[in-house]
Amino acid sequence: MVSMTRNEASVIDEGAFTVRRTIRIAAPVAKVWRAVTEPEHISRWFGRTVLDGAGAGATGTMSFEGYGVIPLRVEAIDAPRTVSYRWGNDDAARRAGGAIDEATTTVFTFTLDELDGGTELTVVETGFDRTSDPAANMADHAEGWVEELDKLVALLEGGV
Repeated sequence: MVSMTRNEASVIDEGAFTVRRTIRIAAPVAKVWRAVTEPEHISRWFGRTVLDGAGAGATGTMSFEGYGVIPLRVEAIDAPRTVSYRWGNDDAARRAGGAIDEATTTVFTFTLDELDGGTELTVVETGFDRTSDPAANMADHAEGWVEELDKLVALLEGGV
């Protein structure tokens, strides 16, 4: 049985309207990079992801059972170090009909750093001040990043 790396929970910065989580994964940067940038890999641990291309500017959707379809856009990419996505997962953004609305969306950025024996992955989600209920959304996303990134660790460390 493979033992999963234990990681700390997300941290909310109410003043900056951000959620941050840093985890360690016993997998090489190249493997983690594929898992956070390639739709077929993202779909295995996060939401079902479809993108209409690759690189900055690619648009598409992320779908979660019981939550619906969320518009998604790649904001920036610096392989294999950082990738940023903008998504419209706030209630107001979802009501906008699936389009990316800069006024209501948040941006999450994955940053990868090589460690001895693996990768340190940090996610920072910003822009909660533009959402319909910043405090509730930050709390929900802080919990969500724990759940989703724990699935990523289990997937990558389990060799699935």
